[in-house]
Amino acid sequence: MQKILRLVSWAAIAGVAWSAGYFYNARYGGELSWLRIMYEQKMAIASQVKAPHRVLIVGGSGAHYSVDAKQMQQALGMPVLNMATDGPVGLDVILPAVLPAVRQGDVVLLIPEYLLLLDEDGFGDRSGQFGIAIGKPGLGNIPPKQLAQDWLMLGVPTLRATTKSTLDVTEKGKLAGYYSDPITTNGDPTVIKPRLGKWWQLTIDQPISPHAMQRIQQFKQEVEAKGGTLVLGLSWIYGSTDPETVKNVRTTAETLEKIAPTLYDQASLNIKTDSSLFADTHYHLNPGGRQIRSADLAQKLQAVLDKDTSSSTSKPSPTPTP
Repeated sequence: MQKILRLVSWAAIAGVAWSAGYFYNARYGGELSWLRIMYEQKMAIASQVKAPHRVLIVGGSGAHYSVDAKQMQQALGMPVLNMATDGPVGLDVILPAVLPAVRQGDVVLLIPEYLLLLDEDGFGDRSGQFGIAIGKPGLGNIPPKQLAQDWLMLGVPTLRATTKSTLDVTEKGKLAGYYSDPITTNGDPTVIKPRLGKWWQLTIDQPISPHAMQRIQQFKQEVEAKGGTLVLGLSWIYGSTDPETVKNVRTTAETLEKIAPTLYDQASLNIKTDSSLFADTHYHLNPGGRQIRSADLAQKLQAVLDKDTSSSTSKPSPTPTP
């Protein structure tokens, strides 16, 4: 009897400890919690914006921190919402997570980082835990073994995370994280992070993976089934112009163009060699870079929309059946 009571006591203690860890990691305090909050805020914004046509920008942080949706909205004359989240969530989870926000008449502009395009299975470090945190365990068909491991680890804060949180409370008087800053009513970030280390040019060692290509093709069908239209875009990167990188980026662009209209500069392939445009990573842009990028995106997207409108109006009416 004493052994049973001892086991029950240990189980209760373990349960309390896991619950505390889960609350920190997924609800408030840990990096995943800030990402969850940002995602839920963006989905709430999308649910409140009523319009016959909207542009939803989808991707990881390389999209979140590289566009100015409000600027694009003013240029396009329709609501533009920045729905992008975080690359380590993985393509297979990012896409179904944003799909509920898509409505008939929407244009979904997917701008995936190469982290997402080159991945072989569509999952990242935060795939399983992100699905659990937003109340959709297994989202993206996470393998059961990985999902079980992610459930367990959600109740175990890392030493690095808790140390950072302790320093934040000591220095700032509050818990904070990479995604804890407020977002605008268009879903844009309000704080741009500075780069602390030295720059080096990013290389792309392979073209888009077969899995990413198939998943984006599937996403196109899912968007169209809801009455939307998918448009793709290459990320701006601070990158190398070595022959291998250029070849792989060009192959990626040509592959994406077979799926849906793809926005990019055919001369530069969106490989930028001026680091002064960028913020803290090879994908994130500073305010000046975001302004240039957003103007370019709006112009290219408008050309696609005009072409689609022209094509639909120029189609002959069906001949009545006698």
